[in-house]
Amino acid sequence: MKRFIIYGLLGWCLEVIWTGLGSLLSGDVRLTAKTYLWMFPIYGLVILFEPVHDAIRFWPVWQRGLIWMLLCFTVEYLTGWMLQSMLGTAPWDYSQAVLNIHGLIRLDYAPAWFGAGLLFEKVHDWLDGVRIFR
Repeated sequence: MKRFIIYGLLGWCLEVIWTGLGSLLSGDVRLTAKTYLWMFPIYGLVILFEPVHDAIRFWPVWQRGLIWMLLCFTVEYLTGWMLQSMLGTAPWDYSQAVLNIHGLIRLDYAPAWFGAGLLFEKVHDWLDGVRIFR
């Protein structure tokens, strides 16, 4: 449960930074950022990636990054689809983006998911080294 909370909070923080920087690039010097409460449990699901990380730990970086990118896209699509099915809408809507799939994922975010996965590897290793998270 502790790891789930850590991953959820980290995901929220990363999303706020991502959207804040995106607003800056759009000319908003206030760095307006946002996320959704739904994102906390979705990012918490990164805990399910820990066994994958253990299995692919010694693969080359580019291969691990591709795995993370594909897993992140899969989780983003499936959770968006589930929320859309349950609520009639997904919290995020990428339908206006050129490289979207059903408005639920943006393929141009591939580098971001590649990097996020590698970052979560570092967090996983750190959590394994901290006694209270073992």
